[in-house]
Amino acid sequence: MAEIKPIAYIQSDFKEKFGIPRQSGRAPSILSRVVFLPEYRTKDALRGIDGFSHLWLIFDFSLSHVKEFTPTVRPPRLGGNERVGVFASRSPFRPNSLGLSSVKLVNVEHTDNYGDVLIVSGADLLDGTPIYDIKPYLPFTDCHIDATGGYAEKVKDYKLQVVVSNELLSVIPEEKRQGLIECLSDDPRPSYQDDGREYGMNYADFNVKFTVKDNTLTIKEINRN
Repeated sequence: MAEIKPIAYIQSDFKEKFGIPRQSGRAPSILSRVVFLPEYRTKDALRGIDGFSHLWLIFDFSLSHVKEFTPTVRPPRLGGNERVGVFASRSPFRPNSLGLSSVKLVNVEHTDNYGDVLIVSGADLLDGTPIYDIKPYLPFTDCHIDATGGYAEKVKDYKLQVVVSNELLSVIPEEKRQGLIECLSDDPRPSYQDDGREYGMNYADFNVKFTVKDNTLTIKEINRN
């Protein structure tokens, strides 16, 4: 059996699992960097990549490795109470802990320390996540306009209204504000219900505290970590 090993890793504003968008593309304003390991840090490996608008990232759910196979999981978008088959889900708790993320290629940036780095938007990856492979997204074969989304269709349009004062929002660098709003509107809680709790989410260099009531998320505090 061939062994797979990382070729790169992601640099993102998500320092913990809580708050990461549940799917790629749900927070399109979030920018991340794909940094290649020294062995793969060559321009030749990226020749022609700038002709593609989107990429597939194959990655490791590095904090969700499981020792034993579990055939069913509880998707959070079903309230965390209903079980479905693991292969009918995108749960990180999988036999091989492999994930697939579709991202937009924003730019190929040359750096002195890391060589050529891919700037991508919409990634749903924890900072430092190992990446096993990168493949171009092909719209004429990867896009299926007649596809159905199973049980996920029921909640595809689910969003929270985010309320935050200008004073609080000004603490966040301007280029990161919209990404934060997109993440919060996607409801980062374990399951969407009005439980009255105060939650804390680490985003970039900040801790964001919020509550949710009647489909409205209100940011209470933003503090620098």
